[in-house]
Amino acid sequence: MIKRFCTYVFLLIFCFQTNAQFHSHSHNHNHDGLHHWEIPSKDPDRIILTFNGDPATKRAVTWRTDSSVNKAKAQIAVAAVNSSFVKEATTYFATTEEFDLGIYKSNKSLIVNYHSVVFENLNPNTLYAYRVGNDENWSEWIHFKTANDTYSPTQFVYFGDAQNDILNHWSRVIRMAYQTAPNASFVIHAGDLVDSAHKDNEWAQWFKAGGFIHSQWTAIPVVGNHEFQRFDGYEGSLPRRLSIQWRPQFTLPVEDNLDSRLHETVYTVEYQDILILVLNSTGYLEKQTEYIKQKLSNTDAKWKIVTNHHSVFSPAKGRDFEYARKVWKPLFDKYGVDLVLNGHDHTYARGHVPVKSQNIDQSGSFKTLYVTSVSGPKQYKVDKENIKNYVTDGYKSDKIGEQTQFFQVISVENNKLIYSAYTTLGNLYDKAIITKDFSTGEKTISNSIK
Repeated sequence: MIKRFCTYVFLLIFCFQTNAQFHSHSHNHNHDGLHHWEIPSKDPDRIILTFNGDPATKRAVTWRTDSSVNKAKAQIAVAAVNSSFVKEATTYFATTEEFDLGIYKSNKSLIVNYHSVVFENLNPNTLYAYRVGNDENWSEWIHFKTANDTYSPTQFVYFGDAQNDILNHWSRVIRMAYQTAPNASFVIHAGDLVDSAHKDNEWAQWFKAGGFIHSQWTAIPVVGNHEFQRFDGYEGSLPRRLSIQWRPQFTLPVEDNLDSRLHETVYTVEYQDILILVLNSTGYLEKQTEYIKQKLSNTDAKWKIVTNHHSVFSPAKGRDFEYARKVWKPLFDKYGVDLVLNGHDHTYARGHVPVKSQNIDQSGSFKTLYVTSVSGPKQYKVDKENIKNYVTDGYKSDKIGEQTQFFQVISVENNKLIYSAYTTLGNLYDKAIITKDFSTGEKTISNSIK
């Protein structure tokens, strides 16, 4: 009897060890060389909010798990002072997309699942709590606030390129930005979020650097040139293609009237009488020009903001986005664009286009404010001669900077748009105030810091 019992115990231990060794081998085979924060699991990771529809009544959320989670969910309720709000939560079943990271040779051959939900029929100007996961593995409850359905004060954050050494050196920038403007309604990432478009380690760094901030601040991601890459390397012959992670990990509006190659890279957000026009400056520029005319001419928004990656007035040596200066800028002038937010040039430049008049205008009347900025560690020098050449385009330089990581906070209240640029230390570096007469469209700009 004792012998039979010992034999049974031995077999049980043997089976357990063999099973453990199998799973350990499988785990090591798939995850060798990966940090724990790169490895997908049953727990949701890379949770990010985006706009998809009316910001007052809708919000999209996207997250990632390993391939074992096929039936994912999201729950949402109006936030309350205690945990009783969970009883009122509405459940949404997610759309799930299986994705093989290994289609790009530098990634581990891992199958992951991306999940997305668009929350609908939300109440305007309301704080919500949401979570994502499934019956066994949920994220924490996370807050966001819907837009108001009328013109109201708001604040948002804008970043130039994060791009390089993201976890080491961009983390403190986004975290200082959150410290400075924790109640920001949304955040614009003006392209080159990563350096190597398809490399999952860099996207993992980007998500880890922002952490929970990505799941609270609704993102407006903009494609840059580094979101496009050849599958056979920079010197290869294959055509450049959009980051394989872009569409699975961001749930963005699809403009059906645009060429499908521009889908989810060109779109519009209308937030409380602020029109944000997102453009793809990496290609197919002519195909976007009619879209720009259509969107800018068919809106009665009080403020019009354009964001694209390449700088319309480049402050860096050897760069010239001529198409935008010659074709897009006249449209921005004609339709009263207030602010253009760019990246790409890894330096800082703020300037504006004044209103031309026969008389010297001392009032500061102007057309459009242009900003180029950088949030990551890769830095270029300012080319002052290049900036001087833009005088013929009507551009006046107001403030330049270099060898500094920046973030920007933009506040809109009543008839003023207040633009503030901060260094990564949280120090105010630059500030300008636009005052606008909504009845005439006339506006003035004042430089608070020179």
